[in-house]
Amino acid sequence: MTRTFQAIIWDFGGVFTSSPFEAFNRYEAASGLPVDFVRTVNSINPLENAWAKLERSQVDAETFDQLFRAEAVALGHDVPGRDILGLLSGSLRPRVVNALKVCKTRGKAGCITNNAPIGKGASMTNDDAKARELAAVFDLFDHLIESSKLGIRKPDPRIYALMCEALDVDPKACVYLDDLGINLKPAREMGMATIKVTSEEQLLTDLEAVTGYALR
Repeated sequence: MTRTFQAIIWDFGGVFTSSPFEAFNRYEAASGLPVDFVRTVNSINPLENAWAKLERSQVDAETFDQLFRAEAVALGHDVPGRDILGLLSGSLRPRVVNALKVCKTRGKAGCITNNAPIGKGASMTNDDAKARELAAVFDLFDHLIESSKLGIRKPDPRIYALMCEALDVDPKACVYLDDLGINLKPAREMGMATIKVTSEEQLLTDLEAVTGYALR
């Protein structure tokens, strides 16, 4: 039997949009870098590296460019951080937006996004039309938490607790979706049902199975 949920809580990048990891891999291939090199850089000292500081708004884009480049050079390849910032905003997945709308007829919806203080709004894109398109999706949530505005980021357990408090829901009555396993662990430890997103189709299948909602 499926559980009854008070809220579905979503990550954004890699969930509502195509994964930046795909863009990273295309960049790596074009630049002659090892596969997943960018993710490797970001996995070293993950709580205090350039990426973490940017998502907490502790550094600006220019400083990130320098810090990320130094971290990449230490691993053997010269990669400017500014190149990586241009890869962060993926393409919208309309079927996931429709799933959000269905979920909203059954309960509350929240979004916790680790983002950076770059681009136009929460989406981090510099394209005006794309920024408007993604802003319309952000407007669908009952509550939005941006790491760059809050100053803390996933997987800090506080960010999940703050979302539950804002939505006035019990964590044990929530589903949380994210494309990074490290970000699912705190939610799961709070009692949330969790879904690791690897593709659009898999997201819809797993969310239907957990909730019993007809999303397609």
